[in-house]
Amino acid sequence: MRSMAMSPPVPAAVLGRRYTHFSDDPISASHLFASTIFLQSCARSKPVGWACGGGLRISCFSKRVKRAISNNHILASIADVSLDQTTEISKVPKGDMWSVHKFGGTCMGTAKRIQNVAEIILQDSSERKLVIVSAMSKVTDMMYNLVYKAQSRDGSYVSALDDVFEKHLLTAKELLDVDDLEGFLSLLHNDISNLKAMLRAIYIAGHATESFSDFVVGHGELWSAQMLSYAIKKNGKPCCWMDTREVLIVDPSSSNQVDPNYVESEKRLEKWFAQQPPDTIIATGFIASTPQNIPTTLKRDGSDFSAAILGSLVRARQVTIWTDVDGVFSADPRKVSEAVILRTLSYQEAWEMSYFGANVLHPRTIIPVMKYNIPIVIRNIFNLSAPGTMICQQPQKENGEGMILESVVKAFATIDNLALVNVEGTGMAGVPGTASAIFGAVKDVGANVIMISQASSEHSICFAVPEKEVKAVADVLQSKFRQALDAGRLSQVEVIHNCSILAAVGQKMASTPGVSATLFDAIAKANINVRAIAQGCSEYNITIVLKQDDCVRALRAAHSRFYLSKTTLAVGVIGPGLIGSTLLDQLRDQAAVLKESFNIDLRVMGISGSKNMMLSYSGIDLTKWREHQKEKADLEKFVRHVHENHFFPNTVLVDCTADSDIANHYCDWLRKGIHVITPNKKANSGPLDRYRKLRKLQRKSYTHYFYEATVGAGLPIIRTLQGLLETGDKILQIEGIFSGTLSYIFNNFKGTRTFSDVVSEAKKAGYTEPDPRDDLSGSDVARKVIILARESNLKLELSDIPVQSLVPEQLRACSSAEEFLQKLPNFDDDFSKEQNDAEAKGEVLRYVGVVDVVNNKGVVELRRYKKEHPFAQLCGSDNIIAFTTQRYKDQPLIIRGPGAGAEVTAGGVFSDILRLASYLGAPS
Repeated sequence: MRSMAMSPPVPAAVLGRRYTHFSDDPISASHLFASTIFLQSCARSKPVGWACGGGLRISCFSKRVKRAISNNHILASIADVSLDQTTEISKVPKGDMWSVHKFGGTCMGTAKRIQNVAEIILQDSSERKLVIVSAMSKVTDMMYNLVYKAQSRDGSYVSALDDVFEKHLLTAKELLDVDDLEGFLSLLHNDISNLKAMLRAIYIAGHATESFSDFVVGHGELWSAQMLSYAIKKNGKPCCWMDTREVLIVDPSSSNQVDPNYVESEKRLEKWFAQQPPDTIIATGFIASTPQNIPTTLKRDGSDFSAAILGSLVRARQVTIWTDVDGVFSADPRKVSEAVILRTLSYQEAWEMSYFGANVLHPRTIIPVMKYNIPIVIRNIFNLSAPGTMICQQPQKENGEGMILESVVKAFATIDNLALVNVEGTGMAGVPGTASAIFGAVKDVGANVIMISQASSEHSICFAVPEKEVKAVADVLQSKFRQALDAGRLSQVEVIHNCSILAAVGQKMASTPGVSATLFDAIAKANINVRAIAQGCSEYNITIVLKQDDCVRALRAAHSRFYLSKTTLAVGVIGPGLIGSTLLDQLRDQAAVLKESFNIDLRVMGISGSKNMMLSYSGIDLTKWREHQKEKADLEKFVRHVHENHFFPNTVLVDCTADSDIANHYCDWLRKGIHVITPNKKANSGPLDRYRKLRKLQRKSYTHYFYEATVGAGLPIIRTLQGLLETGDKILQIEGIFSGTLSYIFNNFKGTRTFSDVVSEAKKAGYTEPDPRDDLSGSDVARKVIILARESNLKLELSDIPVQSLVPEQLRACSSAEEFLQKLPNFDDDFSKEQNDAEAKGEVLRYVGVVDVVNNKGVVELRRYKKEHPFAQLCGSDNIIAFTTQRYKDQPLIIRGPGAGAEVTAGGVFSDILRLASYLGAPS
């Protein structure tokens, strides 16, 4: 025998208006029929196998319904259903003996998973266990779809209901023994029959009240609880299931909110528990009743809320929320791959995160447990070894491997698809009631205000609302303030579409100086504009509004600054030739050290040559990059991939080519917020207008353009020059041997050696370009001179620099390098004569570039220097540069060292990458 459950009396408010005649009103008749089914179903008793006794009964239910129908009206009152007053009330034991578990739809998704849930419960050694379950995965959606189809008069609701039945039938057959299966199927068949009748009535009416809809969708939880209770009893553990509509009482506060009635719920729990209380209770999540015993729900994702309410009613030791993730992440792992699991969160932090859309908990779950300091633990049912995340009053220090101790900002959350509404005007300042009028109008259209920001000047108020609601908001504000707009007291009601919110959350943010500065610095250095800001006086969160297109990049930038390394960089290398490939090898050898010791995470997301390129979403393995799968080179696709399709906020493109076409893209890249580093001289030595545009763009943004290796390979020439100028020194002259090739040639062109012999030797040693004429022409030195001249604020074009070419005029038209080298000995006498004349005067020949800042000119030529001069004492392919300045007038500042070779040039580029990392926040 099933013990009878208390049947909820149904007030007239639920069934609609009182009908005195409905024979000609099919909608009225169908609503009455649905109400009858509703009442009968609400009066349904507990299933077979209910282990508890009971003294609850239904008082003449069927007679009363018949009487109501025969009288052509519906009466509902508390007297319709009575509680046996002789029921003995026993106190519910409360305290640490209770362990509360909640299992979501994914955990209950199949027979195997339900059995896994049963095993977890059986392994819990707690004295008493209260288990809250959701409907099986997708079932709640299926139930809502039934109501939608029925009220849309779509006859396919019948087959959809069959699908619901089939899903539970198959699960029960796989899960339960024969006897238990028979009992469950009896209940299931009965529920399905009632649902068919209810849905038929809704179909006829073309309408479903909220109560009818809630009643239909709540069946999924009933069936889950029944199946799980059978599965536990099958293992020999006494247990029973609870229809929480008999216990959880809520007061509707709006169409999407209900407030728990704790006093009445506690009374109902005492009455329910009077029936020989078991040690293990399987309770339905999501569903509840009103004080008038009308079935309702805690709204979408309300099972977490159910668990927290029930946990607070029994003063549980802990509430464990079982899900399919290892815990709460520091950011959405779909957007930030480096997001980490948080070991602990405070109630306030979890509250803030759930409000801002983080997939943590139902937003109101925190409230019931906070009062009694009951911790909530988020755990993964598919990974029992993971400790999960504990949400409690005072989190312990995090000390897990790889975790950051005492992180000030605990986590980040985002909300997309928002619009920003800005109401502004001088007439708002000092006028009481303006904000009230604005938000009163917004309330009237039912819009949800996510964030509000107002400057102290009171000149404007801006607030964020969902994009789908902004048109109604804008229209009502235009109407409400039409007179003020026409009179000029308000200047505009502006709508900014396609916005997102980024919230930084952390209890330790309160009273910690510099949090806002660090956050906004990270956002700025990712070249992202902030449109609005809000922070409460609790300081638990900082909220910013920005373009939706920038949201993910901003999230990654902020997260990396607070939670990962100080600096994360996505690197794209263009030109994997001699210098480019050497750079990649250097990055390979040093990347781990940089991450471990300096908190710099460099990942090469793409490598592009002139014909092929290789791309990666997680970073190319630089130990195998030469074997990496390649695709046809596409510069636009390459740049888009490196900049947009990765999990790093900062992007740098490294141009290791000598291609002017690549250099022409620098302005566009900087404008997009992409940093540029290059040894390519073409941009800085090209047309003056383009150069000045490039530098102006770089100076006015947070985007960096570094080019140290364009002059002197790895020598700090550009940086030294900039340092002198920035500290107020005045440059008078820059003179130097800028070509490692020509330095080598003239360092070895002495004694009886011929010029052609030394040039051939330099080519074989790899010091020259494939065609030595490229070096001997002096054009490369001229480009370096023009770069230094422009850094010294001279407005010169490359054509303004006279260049003495060392290529004999007769050999300039040679068709190949081989032909040139074959004919070059014919001119050895001329070079030897020049050399001998210098030698006779105690001098040496050196090929130099000079920037004469005083006279606003530059020159590239072969000059003679005394043997005691610093330029005369070079060896190998060394470069040397002398800065004569106001401070260094009597004794020039000299920089000397290797100025050619792939290793040092790549090293110069690498140094610029690390300099960029330092500018972006890495420790210097």
